[in-house]
Amino acid sequence: MNKDQHEPNAAIDSDSSPTRGQRCKGDRGEGVISAAIAVLIMAFLGAAMWMGFQQMWKTTEATTNDKITQIGSE
Repeated sequence: MNKDQHEPNAAIDSDSSPTRGQRCKGDRGEGVISAAIAVLIMAFLGAAMWMGFQQMWKTTEATTNDKITQIGSE
């Protein structure tokens, strides 16, 4: 057996480690994917906020109309 196989702190063989070009090549689309995920999350948050705003607006509109009717009938 090779000396490097027995020692846990042995240096990594340079032939088995990926070169800079190989490492970068595998990470090429990672930024695009991360950006796409961030855009999707923001879109879902925006849609949820819009739905909440619409519901709040409907409630406020109904309450306002009720108060106007109440004031007008006094």
